[in-house]
Amino acid sequence: MIFPILLVVIGFACLILGANWLVNGSSALAKKYKVSDLAIGLTIVAFGTSAPELVVNVIGSIKGYSDIVLGNIVGSNNFNLFLILGLSGLIYPITVQSSTAWKEIPISLLAAVIMLVFVNDFIFSQPSYLGRIDGAVMLVLFFLFLYYVFTQMKNEPKIETAVVQKSTLRIWGLIVVGLFGLIAGGQLVVINSVNIANNFGVSEKIIGLTIVAAGTSLPELVTSVVAALKKNSDIAIGNVIGSNVFNVLFILSTSSMISPIEYNPKFNLDLYILIGGTIFLLLAMLTGQRKKLDRWEAGILFGFYVLYTVFLVMKEI
Repeated sequence: MIFPILLVVIGFACLILGANWLVNGSSALAKKYKVSDLAIGLTIVAFGTSAPELVVNVIGSIKGYSDIVLGNIVGSNNFNLFLILGLSGLIYPITVQSSTAWKEIPISLLAAVIMLVFVNDFIFSQPSYLGRIDGAVMLVLFFLFLYYVFTQMKNEPKIETAVVQKSTLRIWGLIVVGLFGLIAGGQLVVINSVNIANNFGVSEKIIGLTIVAAGTSLPELVTSVVAALKKNSDIAIGNVIGSNVFNVLFILSTSSMISPIEYNPKFNLDLYILIGGTIFLLLAMLTGQRKKLDRWEAGILFGFYVLYTVFLVMKEI
């Protein structure tokens, strides 16, 4: 069993390095053509940090690992919300803009609720699965979200960026190598995580919610922690909220359109936790010191995730 575990570690390393090279290359390409840092952050960097989840889920969908696909999305979103945002808020209290409190966080909450409704087929009372029609609707909602983001960008002041000295060949080299790293890493993580789950008798659901979810969320973790250390609250919370919306409306919808996803109702508890955590974050923004996540509130998020993870593991013992 040492070899599959080693391959998972190597896979995660490929995912992280691949995402880093993809973001660096894409950012350099954008700056070379004087696209604003805001545009880079809202589009290329956001997609880059969510790229590991996308690669893992596409591979999981093709191979029919529904629990890995769902566990990765739900687990990553809970990891982002509770652990990453909680840790970032403990490092430095997070103050957000009005649009984040009143628009982006509610959009993230709406995405989680839509996922809960679609996977349980509350409307049509059919067997629980996420079909291609569900995925198409979610993808349309994702493009509406992108339209909203670009509309917001128009109201931001334009910033002149320094000309990047990297050659076009080197920039595209970073992008291509980054994509290769993501694809290779995704294959290693998915295949070997399933092997480990089978050998130890651990369910694919738990593997997806914990190991795979945490591993694919490492780019978001690094980005938000560094942003918190630099006291850049907008990046810290924007990275988390944006990634959670991307994961549900884009990555999960894409996965379901590749192959319909069978839904395990045991994920409902984890979805309720995600929705409850997002509501807690919204209330934290609108009460007390408004539009601010204080350290004690961040501590609640972080502490809850630790207890939640212990609960998941204890259920498997």
